[in-house]
Amino acid sequence: MVVWDRFVRLFHWGLVALVAIAFLSRDFKAFHIAVGYGVLALIVARLVWGLFGTTHARFTDFVVGPRAIAAYLRSLRSGAPAHHVGHNPAGGAMVLALLAVLLAIVGSGWMSETDRFFGVEWVSVMHSLLTSLLLGLIGLHLLGVLVASILHRENLVRAMITGRKPNRPD
Repeated sequence: MVVWDRFVRLFHWGLVALVAIAFLSRDFKAFHIAVGYGVLALIVARLVWGLFGTTHARFTDFVVGPRAIAAYLRSLRSGAPAHHVGHNPAGGAMVLALLAVLLAIVGSGWMSETDRFFGVEWVSVMHSLLTSLLLGLIGLHLLGVLVASILHRENLVRAMITGRKPNRPD
């Protein structure tokens, strides 16, 4: 069954590529800035798609409250957490966290190039700290994909490439 549409998959892998390029291009300022604007464009497009896109792309499909997230995380210990067709509650929270941190990184990067904040130390420190936070979130995201793939017996990486997940009765 098709779960993640072409836009979601292109957004995901495009963002992966741009974030990797951003980390590798720190010494090439003009290119790094252009990549930052590319990240911003992708995020804005994803926010719009999250409101008006296909079923499993919409935020209403996977954004839940803290209790549902905590309950899902607790269910992981049982080894048989509830299956979700799209993002599970922890995955939905990670989507929001990654988008928020990426927007903050882009914002602090943009600020550091304005007349008002150019050379202001706290802006540079914030940009650096946010990129460290992003690396931590990426690590947690990868761990979550691995755990969910094992517990649900589905290859989530392949699903994010093909858009298809097994059609399960539960």
